[in-house]
Amino acid sequence: MSDAVRAADDETGRRRSRSPVLLSVGIGCYVLAVIAGMYVLADHTGLVVQIPLWAVHAVLLVLLIRRLGAKESSTYAALTVVILSAMSMVVADLARDDLTLQQRGEQVAVTVVSERLDPAEGRKGRHSYYTLEHEDGTRVPGPEMETTSDLYDVGQELTVVEDPEGELRPRTPGEADATGEALGSGALALGALGSVAWMTWRGSDAARRRDERGKQGPGAGKKAYKAVVGDHSTREEQEEKLREALRTHPADRRGYIKVLPEEYPDLTHGRAARVAWETGLKAEAVGNRGSWRFKETVIEAVPHD
Repeated sequence: MSDAVRAADDETGRRRSRSPVLLSVGIGCYVLAVIAGMYVLADHTGLVVQIPLWAVHAVLLVLLIRRLGAKESSTYAALTVVILSAMSMVVADLARDDLTLQQRGEQVAVTVVSERLDPAEGRKGRHSYYTLEHEDGTRVPGPEMETTSDLYDVGQELTVVEDPEGELRPRTPGEADATGEALGSGALALGALGSVAWMTWRGSDAARRRDERGKQGPGAGKKAYKAVVGDHSTREEQEEKLREALRTHPADRRGYIKVLPEEYPDLTHGRAARVAWETGLKAEAVGNRGSWRFKETVIEAVPHD
């Protein structure tokens, strides 16, 4: 190979490696923007609006992640990112009242003057609600203080953080600390970004393997396999062998029929999916671990040739 050709290949490789990284950064920024936007929106809209927006977000993520190169796992990865993003938003929303109370609340000494419990509903836990009064006898503004168990008694003195505007429930200083929720929300958001990074690596690795196969020439791997095992069957014979396997092989405990792609060296995964489609099955695109798996209903189907 001449120096000019080698330099051209190196430059092409650098451009390819740079492009997925920029796309990955863009997808990561988009994911964070969605989490922040849905956090703000959650205070003004209900699930009727939020669920369709998350669905649209999932579709856009599938399209973006496919451009990273790992198309077979794009749907699974997009769902993972959406679930982690939604959980991050929910945990952040749980901390919203605590953060607000920390910003504008005031610590005061109070006395518990009455207590009530939720009505009993089967095995559901019963929350306790406490009416609080200041030392001068005035009632603490806002809703009653709520706990998930019976922690306090009537007449007990406490220090709580109250909302001067009377919109939020009073809470003890320890309960009003949103550090745990903030860290949990951040960890879930990092998990979503980690999924994007993982798909970027998978896409780059798939592109590298395609480049290596291209340099070896078309059919090099298939010819090498045939030479080693002495397989001289034609493509049509391999298709008929696959049809027979799909009709006769027993399914595993999850209902999949598994075959080894090495036994069908002249068939692509897409062509195998076509053969399976003709027999009433679909080819699974995710979680194959070196095998081809077929079933009537799959998580993500391989497009057939």
